Amino acid sequence: MTCLLISSGNGPGECQQATGHVLTRMKEEAAEMGVTLDLVCRGGRNGPVSAVAVLSGARADDLAARWTGSLLWRCPSALRPRHKRKTWFVQVFRLPDAARGAAIDPRAVEMVAIRAGGPGGQHQNKTSSAIRARWGEYAVVVRAERSQHQNRRLALARLQALADADAAEAKATRDGQAHWLHHQVQRGDPVRVFDGPGFVERGQR
Repeated sequence: MTCLLISSGNGPGECQQATGHVLTRMKEEAAEMGVTLDLVCRGGRNGPVSAVAVLSGARADDLAARWTGSLLWRCPSALRPRHKRKTWFVQVFRLPDAARGAAIDPRAVEMVAIRAGGPGGQHQNKTSSAIRARWGEYAVVVRAERSQHQNRRLALARLQALADADAAEAKATRDGQAHWLHHQVQRGDPVRVFDGPGFVERGQR
């Protein structure tokens, strides 16, 4: 698994909006690449202040590489229409190896069987083998296996991975590292550039 920290860098509300756009686009790319993406977000007034992402699957590192670094969103402010600034930055960092989070007691996890959906046609949609699981602020949906029992086991593993990644950021905060990370948003040499309210990537349509 690969763990990322997506941060607005303690920037203004427009940077929080940019972070929300980044998370939406990252989810879309994860689906296209067959990567499982689990998130825990820290909400702000205008969007996520930051998020911890856990990526898993054969192309998890490929997806992480596409996003790691400084991201630029060029768009006039919708929050402050007369504001002259039109450039907003988000930074994506790789988190260090996850510290062990709180051990999850399966009995404390809320699990609900849902229709599998996704590829597989009508037959798959008639089976309630997928699992939506929630433990505290962490939530995942698992559709990987045909067996509900297997999906329950995977759900617990993914919830634990989220808790562990969150613990890694908390440890970095205690060690003074996450504070440094959140303030290290680079306002230059972005790895990807997006334009306008539609968050259209530069060079694409």
